Amino acid sequence: MKKTLFFISTLLFFYACSTVPVSQRKQLKLIPKSTMFATSFQQYGDFLNTHKVIKTGQNAAMVKRVGQNIQHAVEKYFADKGMSSALTGYKWEFNLVDDPQVNAWCMPGGKVVVYTGILPVTEDETGLAVVMGHEIAHAIADHGNERMSQQLILQMGGSALSEAMKEKPEQTQKLWMTAFGVGAQYGAVLPFSRMQESEADQMGLIFMAMAGYNPNKAVEFWTRMSKSGGQKPPEIMSTHPSDETRIKQIKEHLPEAMKYYKK
Repeated sequence: MKKTLFFISTLLFFYACSTVPVSQRKQLKLIPKSTMFATSFQQYGDFLNTHKVIKTGQNAAMVKRVGQNIQHAVEKYFADKGMSSALTGYKWEFNLVDDPQVNAWCMPGGKVVVYTGILPVTEDETGLAVVMGHEIAHAIADHGNERMSQQLILQMGGSALSEAMKEKPEQTQKLWMTAFGVGAQYGAVLPFSRMQESEADQMGLIFMAMAGYNPNKAVEFWTRMSKSGGQKPPEIMSTHPSDETRIKQIKEHLPEAMKYYKK
């Protein structure tokens, strides 16, 4: 037990200096980028193989178009900051999946899925840009690594991801899917999730603005989203700040985001 605590304390000391782009919040990341990407690409492929991917039609084309526009915005943002190396290894991919869930997500390395169930809420291309900008921001901020690191410490005593996948593959896969908001939530709400969601909102506004989408429309989208789930909130909203808090924070971030918006 003492060795485990010492191991965790050492990891916390060395990795807590990592920071989130834009917000500059310090975060804990224990998993090497190469491991995150390798796991992400495999899990993403497995997901697509077991779900109906819509490859043709206006909606599929829109998902790819918006995704690529935001991808280019992210790349420009990092290039302008002299941080392009942070995107090394990304293999961007944008897919529309036939599923009634009101949800979307992005795994490490730019692997994005949008469910058809969220399209009635997004309404148009700008609404979709709000969602995809937000989800891509999660990946850019390494929120998945942060969540997985927290859960590996809490549930597996600080095991490396590769070891956890071998020794407890089912449990580790559930942790992975939870960390990236894929399908149903497993277990309790993850630590710091609301903070991460707020960061993704802030970063997503900037990315969508740089991609040519009006960030002011984010308020309208999240207002619609708050009304779309009835008594049970949509999956994408399950760990988010309250509706009032989210919209208030978005409005506070809009002046900054509008600096990047060119009509």
